Amino acid sequence: MTVHIKVYSDYVCPFCFIGKAAFEEAIKGKDVDVEWMPFELRPSPSPQLDPVNDPSKQYMWQTSIQPMADKLGVEINFPNVSPHPYTDLAFEGFHFAKEYNKGHEYNTRVFQAFFQEGQNIGDIDILTKLAEEVGLDGASFKSALESRTYQDVQRQALKHAYEEADITAVPTFIIGDTVIPGAAGKDVFEKAISDEQQKK
Repeated sequence: MTVHIKVYSDYVCPFCFIGKAAFEEAIKGKDVDVEWMPFELRPSPSPQLDPVNDPSKQYMWQTSIQPMADKLGVEINFPNVSPHPYTDLAFEGFHFAKEYNKGHEYNTRVFQAFFQEGQNIGDIDILTKLAEEVGLDGASFKSALESRTYQDVQRQALKHAYEEADITAVPTFIIGDTVIPGAAGKDVFEKAISDEQQKK
């Protein structure tokens, strides 16, 4: 029986990127249906995070984020994009990609661009290039972002995350009836999936 999973994450959240890697290892070969759900940690007009000029954020990276990534075997680099971009446009691109059955590929590419390559994922031209790299039509994608075609779709997605699903931190993995907050190891995800399958 298929286990339905929802993953709430934000493209500028390092724990989301780390957790994503372990999660995807855990679901390989398993009968699961995964739905990626947008969540903006700092939606506009909230102040943008600027870790490059914030010693406390750099300390957290060195003492918490990097060791966790190393332990889980995830390649991650401190993003030198300053300040961190808002992710509304990146998520509007995700909604476009979903319509063309490329949501997962786009999602992965945007995460990689930010946390492995230091690209500014708040820039429409960069997002368009990433979309093209996963096989989407660049002109249509760019037009959709410039005209904010998916702005209302993204607003509704945030309303769902913040109010209906009551998500307060990311990543949050909802595996059937099991809620796993934060990045976790592969074994944690595998156990949750196994437990859900045994219920059916």
